[in-house]
Amino acid sequence: MPNFSNKLNDVANSTNHYLRSFFLKQKKNSHLITPMKYGVFSGGKRFRSAIVVNTGKIYGVDYKKLIIIASAIECIHSYSLIHDDLPSMDNDELRRGKLSVHKKFNEFTAILAGNSLLTLAFEILSGRDLKLSENYKNQLIKTLSASSGHLGLAGGQYFDLTFEKKNISKKKIINMQRKKTGELFGFCCESIGIIKGNTKKKRKKLKEIGINIGLLFQIIDDLIDYKGDSKIVGKPTRSDKKKGKATLVNLLGYKKTVHFAQNLKKKIQKEIKKFGPKANDLLDSVEFIMKRQF
Repeated sequence: MPNFSNKLNDVANSTNHYLRSFFLKQKKNSHLITPMKYGVFSGGKRFRSAIVVNTGKIYGVDYKKLIIIASAIECIHSYSLIHDDLPSMDNDELRRGKLSVHKKFNEFTAILAGNSLLTLAFEILSGRDLKLSENYKNQLIKTLSASSGHLGLAGGQYFDLTFEKKNISKKKIINMQRKKTGELFGFCCESIGIIKGNTKKKRKKLKEIGINIGLLFQIIDDLIDYKGDSKIVGKPTRSDKKKGKATLVNLLGYKKTVHFAQNLKKKIQKEIKKFGPKANDLLDSVEFIMKRQF
């Protein structure tokens, strides 16, 4: 998918450009700016940004607005990765082929840098750059807070750690991964419904598409960890089994998990196709997930 990869790179460059310009406006006397930038500019594909942009295309939303919203989401995502890597959580020393933040700096710096990126996201959404009404900004902030907190990303991470080395049902694993990874993807899609003034019903449909995209993304991540090449992934693979992680691949096995992912992809595509030709880039995003090496 060379054409989609080029589009993905364009979105990543736009997101990085906005984040760099935003960091330039921050006060220079903060000792946390350097580890924050190290964590947020870690070489990721900005796939969540692409989901925002490609959902926005369906509704004809201004590109700059989409990039600003995407930048806030990337700050949340980066904070979660910094904290995930901590010794008290997944204890990973590498992230995308680089030292994780707590190894590059130290543990308390990583915690505080992560916290600062979390709050920076809301500073971005409430700032003057985002040309939206205060009502829409408030709805974005409220919804992103819920997606990131105890009922969303943080709650999912709690279960991810709590479930280690235990016999966990398929239903509970899926629910955990919908929270841990899916909720933020859900916001990527729902945010468009918010700024277009969609009804709650339409917003809920967008959110569900996003959550399922996130679930698919996580399942493929788990398959990559199970069978992937650590040099390509940028961190050690086969770590989920060693840690006793509750994943579908550890529960069902490789082939059944691939089959589950393929069925989930078809379900997502069916819903996206209802939006017509303007949704082609979002469809390509789903296909891109499935083509990652696993």
